[in-house]
Amino acid sequence: MKEAKGGEGRASHKAPENQRRDQEEMRSGAVGRMAALGAAGARVGINYLKHYGRGMVSGGDAENRSRLREELDERNAETVYDAFSKLKGGPLKLAQMLSIDKNLLPDAYARQFAQAQSSVPPLSYPLVVRTFQREFGAGPEALFEHFEKKAAHGASIGQVHRARHQGREYAVKVQYPGVAQSLKSDLRFVKPIALRILGLREADVESYFREVETRLLEETDYRHELARSVELSKASAHLKGVRFPEYHPHLSTGRILTSDWINGTPLDRFADGPATQQERDRIGQALWDFYSHQVHELLVFHADPHPGNFLVKDGELWVLDFGCTKKIQPEFYRKQFRFLDPRLERDPALLADSLRDLEVILPGDGTEQIAMITALCKVWLELLARPFREGSFDFSDPSFLKAIYDLGEENRRADHLRTLRGQRGSPDTIYVNRAFFGLYSLLGRIRARVRVGLPEWITA
Repeated sequence: MKEAKGGEGRASHKAPENQRRDQEEMRSGAVGRMAALGAAGARVGINYLKHYGRGMVSGGDAENRSRLREELDERNAETVYDAFSKLKGGPLKLAQMLSIDKNLLPDAYARQFAQAQSSVPPLSYPLVVRTFQREFGAGPEALFEHFEKKAAHGASIGQVHRARHQGREYAVKVQYPGVAQSLKSDLRFVKPIALRILGLREADVESYFREVETRLLEETDYRHELARSVELSKASAHLKGVRFPEYHPHLSTGRILTSDWINGTPLDRFADGPATQQERDRIGQALWDFYSHQVHELLVFHADPHPGNFLVKDGELWVLDFGCTKKIQPEFYRKQFRFLDPRLERDPALLADSLRDLEVILPGDGTEQIAMITALCKVWLELLARPFREGSFDFSDPSFLKAIYDLGEENRRADHLRTLRGQRGSPDTIYVNRAFFGLYSLLGRIRARVRVGLPEWITA
């Protein structure tokens, strides 16, 4: 749950007329939402046509093409994010997901979509009351002595209000109206926009979209989130320096989720503040240990690693919002994390076998394709597995994350990689990769030095 940190809500409260307009858009049915997404897609298409026309008129040198492409990305990113942020729900959640991994997006989209992590317009109080009446048969004033009408934090699927009852402070997450009902149709219309942004073919990524849809539908079920929150909190309670709020089932439903309010410093503010290196290392180690325990021991993990989901308080890391979690099967886990075995970097044949097991190399691939995939994966393995190789790792070195981003950008622009057809890799890799890219990014922002080790079964 995204508590407002220390009472300092980051959502900007719009003027009443703008709030009314946003609520009209939230209340609109499937036809209205499809029209909004269709209009955004049409504007993106028109921008592409203008871009190609300007390119034909103004010349074809590389510098000019790059400048025109950046202008196109800026226009389209603004258009897409404006539509997604007004509709909230699935479109905005997808923007938030994509913004975590900077390798996926051109810079203009990454900058725009990063807003989905913090600055989302809030829903008006009358609609919050209506949700309470549907869920509990009474307004929030019947359950709490005090309930703040202004949201402390707005996000893609719900917003958080601060409440108080019998001397206890609560964070109450209220889901936006109609999110669950509109999600599937929203994603169906978002898909072509996302494919164009990412430069992908629908046939090659269909199962990935189904995986994203499944996880997003889970996020709209707060009962599921409550169960996972309690489960993972208990299973991780022994970790040094890691804490969790208490959750309250009697104040929670499928559309409302209540936990303790935690006064703390948001992780991004901690990272950008005056913390000592010792403090940074302590929080970074807690973050690493939390993810390592979940992924390698529980096989269920918190899959939404952006700064708004973590607080720092009294030298400890507080973990919030278990809405997005991922459970992986032991067979997939073994295939995926086999890539941490250092022998794969030295033995191309062993690496190729592992890539076949994970269906990155497909049966129809020729010798040239296999060589290209293996060479590319070897470079990625050396880079992404580097923290595990060294026993301890200094994420404050900016060259590490820069190398990841630069390689991702190089591959994203590489025309020869676009010739690789077919779905490559399990859809389960989406959220594993999201967790580790997000974890590396957070540790880099904290500038932490952490102790890292390989899982025992890899070195056995």
